[in-house]
Amino acid sequence: MNNKITTNQITAITNAKIFDGENIIDAKSVVFNGMYIQAIGDEIPKGATVINAKGKTLLPGLIDSHVHTDMDGLRDALKFGITTELEMQGHWTAKQRKEIAERMDIADLRSPGMGVTAKGGHPTQYMNAKNLLFRLYIHFFFPAVKTPKEAVKHVKKEIAKGADYVKIFIEDGTCVGYPGLPVIDDETMRAAISEAHRHNKLTVIHVTTAEATERAINAGIDCLGHLFFDRAPSKQLIADIAKSGVFIIPTLTVLSTAFGNDAAWLANDERVSSKLDKKWLESLSRSANVYPQGCLEEAYATIRALRDAGVDILAGCDVSEPMPILGGLAHGASLHHELQLLVAAGLTTIEALRAATSTPARRFGLADRGRIIPGARADLLLVDGDPLTNISDTLSISAVWRGGVRL
Repeated sequence: MNNKITTNQITAITNAKIFDGENIIDAKSVVFNGMYIQAIGDEIPKGATVINAKGKTLLPGLIDSHVHTDMDGLRDALKFGITTELEMQGHWTAKQRKEIAERMDIADLRSPGMGVTAKGGHPTQYMNAKNLLFRLYIHFFFPAVKTPKEAVKHVKKEIAKGADYVKIFIEDGTCVGYPGLPVIDDETMRAAISEAHRHNKLTVIHVTTAEATERAINAGIDCLGHLFFDRAPSKQLIADIAKSGVFIIPTLTVLSTAFGNDAAWLANDERVSSKLDKKWLESLSRSANVYPQGCLEEAYATIRALRDAGVDILAGCDVSEPMPILGGLAHGASLHHELQLLVAAGLTTIEALRAATSTPARRFGLADRGRIIPGARADLLLVDGDPLTNISDTLSISAVWRGGVRL
């Protein structure tokens, strides 16, 4: 396998149905030269490697807009046609980021670095409290803020380290099985948002309640990292979200597992089981079950209301570690589950596919991906069948290219 960027390898994919990230197009061929798409629908260059993709569908490489990952997670993601992962918190060095950008055997990565949270706040509760070193790390070293001044300092530090956007946590634990978690106040949240905007960085907020969502909208947030699920939204809240221009990553996969639904059926799908190791298949087969009173149908109704109000919806699954309390998720596979849930919620298949391609590319400023157009990266996913008819066909993976290099 060639892990590095290569050039001057001309490939032509012919006779596929082509979803360009926005719509199905009439063209019957896509030509890419090295890392970039060269032409669509033109005559095939002499000497090109030709792939006859009759009966298949070609899509842009998928973008998972909410993960917590590592090198193994990036590798698993690419197996499932996810060519870019947007992390929502993590310790990544500039050296690691450079290596990831240069490798073609793992998904690419964008990250905010470490998020803005209160001392002892989310997500520290998931760390191993039985381990003394972990407890000491959380107490003395895990980044946390108490005041607006500290929030500004934290944001500056993460941006200086290369953060692509800024993550903020407003989670009191009510909906995630840890009630009573401390959260930052509104003034501190506004200070973090203002500092991020001063550096032209987007802000993403972790919220799971309608009340926290209202706070975030009033503070000027750009993106809701989850769909709130403690109660149905008021018409006013939907209107306020739409008016603000905020976009949302609903992570319906997280809601599903929080409500007690496992994904054993997905783990048993040969298209999934053939690509993941035992620990992840076992994790996928569990459920978190931290909010069993939740109802997916109510979440679906909220998604439809947001869509109808013109709010941009992005696909992301919030996968992280194969821990029991985080069950029901796995890198790569869960984004395909998310697409199925978005369609179950009422999005059309085209709307769901846009949520994993052109929409996150546009909202996160990734102008070189998420579309099949001349000049874009040759990040491509070829699947058997037609996901525009049956969204599950996204899992029927025939080939994946990242930067023109075939996995």
